[in-house]
Amino acid sequence: MPIPSPRLPRRAWTAAGAAFALALSFFAAVPASGSGTAAGCQVDYTVNEWSGGYTAQVRVTNTGPALSGWRLTWTYGGDQQVTSAWNATVTQTGRSVSAVNTDWNGALADGGTADFGLQGTWRTADPVPTDFALNGVSCGGDGTSPPTTPPPTTPPPTTPPPTAECGDAAVCEDFEDQTGPVPAGDWKFTAPDCQGTGTAAVDTQIAHSGTRSLRLDGRAGYCNHAFVATTADLSTVGPVLHVRMWVRHTTALPAAHVTFVSMPDSSQGGKALRIGGQNGALQWNRESDDATLPAQSPTGVGLSRPLPTGSWQCLRFAVDTSAPGLDTWLNDEQVPGLHADGVPTQDIDQQWLSRTTPPRPTALRLGWESYGTGDDTLWFDDVVVGSSPVGC
Repeated sequence: MPIPSPRLPRRAWTAAGAAFALALSFFAAVPASGSGTAAGCQVDYTVNEWSGGYTAQVRVTNTGPALSGWRLTWTYGGDQQVTSAWNATVTQTGRSVSAVNTDWNGALADGGTADFGLQGTWRTADPVPTDFALNGVSCGGDGTSPPTTPPPTTPPPTTPPPTAECGDAAVCEDFEDQTGPVPAGDWKFTAPDCQGTGTAAVDTQIAHSGTRSLRLDGRAGYCNHAFVATTADLSTVGPVLHVRMWVRHTTALPAAHVTFVSMPDSSQGGKALRIGGQNGALQWNRESDDATLPAQSPTGVGLSRPLPTGSWQCLRFAVDTSAPGLDTWLNDEQVPGLHADGVPTQDIDQQWLSRTTPPRPTALRLGWESYGTGDDTLWFDDVVVGSSPVGC
C-alpha cells in the first residue's frame, strides 16, 4: 500500500553532493529585504535567494484599528512566480500577488502581527517588492489606516485537545497531565548516543492548546543530544503509521544537518528514521546509510520547505510499513520534496528509494540533535500517533 513519502537531512556531504556546494551555499547566504510602512500597516519582506528560486518570509503589522481578517497585496518588479505558500493563501495573476489570512491568523489587533511564507521561481530578476497594501490601503505612505470593515472571514477556531479527535491512537498527548517541571509518566528524557548540555522540561508559559507543552533547549554538537521519548510501543501501528504534532521553533533551520524527530526503526536494526533540516529546509534522513529525502541538490532542496519560526506549525507525516512510501505535510499542505511514492526521481528521491526494505518505526522521540552548528529552543504539543490520519 504505497503512500507519499518525506526526506531528511544528512550528516555530511557525499562526493556527489559536494558538486552542488556552491549553489547550496548561495541559497543560504544571499539575504535581501524590503519593507513598506504607513499609519495603518508595516510589512517586512525578507527573501533568501538562489539561482532560479527563492523563499520569502513576510511579516505584516497592523498599526491601525483591529482587524478580523486581512488581505495583503503587492506587485513583483521582476519575473518571480509564486509556487507555494504557508500560513496564508497566496495567489498570483501576472505580477500581482495577493495573500489572504488563514482561519487561525486573521485577527490582528492594533500592533498585532501575522507571519507567512512563500516559495517561488525567477529567471532574469528578483527585486524586492515595495508597493504593499493591507485590505486595499497602501502601506507606502498615504497616511490612511486600513478600513475597519475587513473582508469577511471565518473566526479563528479554537484547537480542541487531541483526546477529542484521535480515537484509539497509540499516542494522544497534550501534556496536560504533566504535573512537574520534568517530563514524567508516558514520556522520558533520553540521549540516544551521548548526553551533553541539551535539556527538556514541561513548559507552562507557551502551549498550542491548554496550559502545557514539551520544551527542548537543544545545543549544537553531536554529544548534546536531548530527546523526550514516549513509552508507547509503535511496532504494531500500521500498516501506515500516521503522526501529527504541533511544533514551534525559535531558530531557523540551519545549513548543517539537525534532527528534531527521531524514530527507532527495526528495519534498520534499531537505527533511526529522522526528520529535521539541512540547507535551511525540512529533510528526512535514514541513519543506517545517511540517505536524505530530498537529495541535497538545488532541485531537491527547492522542493522542500523552510520551517517558520516564532509560531506553532502543524507537521504531519505518514510512513508506510509495507512498502517504501512516505509523505509529509506542513500545515496540511503536502511538501513535494518530502514525498516518496516508490518511483525514483533523479536529484529528489533516487537515493532514498535505493533501500527497498520498508521502515518499521517502533517508538517516537521528540527533541534536538545537531551534527555541526545549530542551537534551538523548540516546543511540541498535541501529538497524535496512530493507524489513521489526524488533520491539523
